[in-house]
Amino acid sequence: MTTASHPDKLRLGVNIDHVATIRNARGIRHPDPVRAAGLAVRAGADGITAHLREDRRHISDEDIASLSDVLSVPLNLEMAATDEMLEIALRHKPHACCIVPEKRQELTTEGGLDAAGQHNRLKHYVDELVRADIRVSLFIDPEKDQLDAAKSLGAPVTELHTGTYCELSGAPQAEELERIKTATSYGATIGLEMHAGHGLSYDTVGDIAAIPELKELNIGHFLIGEAIFHGLEASIIEMRRLMDEARA
Repeated sequence: MTTASHPDKLRLGVNIDHVATIRNARGIRHPDPVRAAGLAVRAGADGITAHLREDRRHISDEDIASLSDVLSVPLNLEMAATDEMLEIALRHKPHACCIVPEKRQELTTEGGLDAAGQHNRLKHYVDELVRADIRVSLFIDPEKDQLDAAKSLGAPVTELHTGTYCELSGAPQAEELERIKTATSYGATIGLEMHAGHGLSYDTVGDIAAIPELKELNIGHFLIGEAIFHGLEASIIEMRRLMDEARA
């Protein structure tokens, strides 16, 4: 089910992966990422994002099934381009699937998908998801050739990787912000819906949220960490406030 929102509102997708990371550290049922998703929606999240990794290090198959059953807002399933993940996506039919790069040894997603270099391999997965009426997004770096590849593949949405921007400071960070702005503007001109995410915090969200062509931000790790100190709902409410302030 989707919820109505103002067309100019910058949407917030809350990633609940790391609630599952904490749960899995003890191999028990608590804390429940599905419960966290409900709290996130109550606090103002416009959608819920969950990455079902091949090694199931956090989100589980059961989590995806439960989220599909109970969510009142769109579910964005992050997935690697594999036959197993395609079968799971086609079975649960989430609102959206974001295809991301995935390496077993990485702690978290490192950089964007090489849509240009893997065009022929990715085409099958994009086509199958689109055919199933699932909104396809590609998680890519803010580069023109990657945006052109996403357009060529038929993915209606791209999510720009903001992790590099968040890790920099000073002049290099300002340069990376300009790169994101340029890529966002270009993507919008070629007909892509532009999203962004990865590494965003209270300190870094403002300049990204102020980019007018962006339609959605996906934020997870920072919010789950901040929830330890202030609670999940309060953390999301503050992030929502900063996004709205920047966009205004």
